[in-house]
Amino acid sequence: MKIRDIMTKNVECCEPTASITELAKKMRDSNVGSIPICENGTLQGIVSDRDIVTRCLAENQMDAKASDIMSADIVSGHLDMSAEEAGQLMAEHQIRRLPILENERIAGIVALGDLSVEKDTDQKAGEALSEISKSA
Repeated sequence: MKIRDIMTKNVECCEPTASITELAKKMRDSNVGSIPICENGTLQGIVSDRDIVTRCLAENQMDAKASDIMSADIVSGHLDMSAEEAGQLMAEHQIRRLPILENERIAGIVALGDLSVEKDTDQKAGEALSEISKSA
């Protein structure tokens, strides 16, 4: 199965200048745990709910912007990769969410939960979660 068939396609993004409050509200309203940070449609980084807690709240940096707390070393996938390849990539890099790019622009995002509901990729999702949990 191709990743394009199971990814979330309508991904909400924020600009690098977005405030922490804006990020948190967008996460709440979209019911997601991370927001890609894009500039002119190009992926610059990603901010997770954990990033807000550990890099902003815990450090008393409430005036921080998305660019201050985002993870900029982004591992990404592509539309034509298989769900199995995505699971392997997520396990290898110990990540829970994988942005999917097309021509350097965000086309979608895949979470471990997306992989776990697909019969053929459930094992890879479990392996990815296992690898992530080992480092915790």
